[in-house]
Amino acid sequence: LSELEALMERMKRLQEDKEDEEASQEEMATRFEKEKKESLLVISGGISAFPLTFSFDDEIVSTDVSRYIEDPGFGYKDFARRGEDHLPTFRAQDYTWENHGFSLVNRLYSDIGHLLDEKFRMVYNLTYNTMATHEDVDTTTLRRALFNYVHCMYGIRYDDYDYGEVNQLLERSLKVYIKTVTCYPERTTKRMYDSYWRQFKHSEKVHVNLLLMEARMQAELLYALRAITRHLT
Repeated sequence: LSELEALMERMKRLQEDKEDEEASQEEMATRFEKEKKESLLVISGGISAFPLTFSFDDEIVSTDVSRYIEDPGFGYKDFARRGEDHLPTFRAQDYTWENHGFSLVNRLYSDIGHLLDEKFRMVYNLTYNTMATHEDVDTTTLRRALFNYVHCMYGIRYDDYDYGEVNQLLERSLKVYIKTVTCYPERTTKRMYDSYWRQFKHSEKVHVNLLLMEARMQAELLYALRAITRHLT
C-alpha cells in the first residue's frame, strides 16, 4: 500500500474498532502516558543555533535573528525531564477553553474570547473532505489526532480521547515535523515539509500547519488562563 492508502486504511480500521468496542478509562490513561513520554524522545529537525540559514532554490540567505530579541537563549523546553516516572499532566476536564478560558478572556478583554473561539473552531473544522486524490473523506479522526498530539506534547490530556489513535495515524516523520513546527519553528525546513504525506496537496499540508499553530496557541492560553484563575481565587 502507498503511504496514503495505508493511512486511510488505518482510519477506517479505527472507526470500525470504535464501533465494536471502546477502550476503558484506564487503558486510555495508560496510552496517554505512553504517548506523552514518547513525545519527549521525538527529536526536532535541525540544530538550534544562531544565525539561521534558509535556502530558497539556489539562493542561500543567512540571518542572525538574535539581534531582534533580548534573550537569544529563550525558547521552548520540554515540560518534563526525560526519564522522570511521574510527568505532570494538565487534565483538560478540570480547565477547558469552552467552560473556563473563554469566559475569563472575555472578562479580561471584551469580545476577544469570541474572536479566539471563532478562529479555533474555523481552523479545527476546516476540511475539503479530501485526502490527496480521494474525495468525500471524513477527516475528523485525523484532524483530532493532530490537534490532540500537540496538546499531549504540552502535557494536556483529554479523558474522553483514546491516544492510541495518535500512534496509529501519525507516523514518525510527521511527529518530528509537528514537534519542530510547534516547538522550534526556526528549525523547520522544506525538506522536512516534503518528507511527510508526499501524496497530499500543498493546501492540505498548509492546513496541517494552521491546525498545529492553533493547537499550540490554545495550549499556551490554557496554562496562562488557569494560572490567572488560581491567582484571582
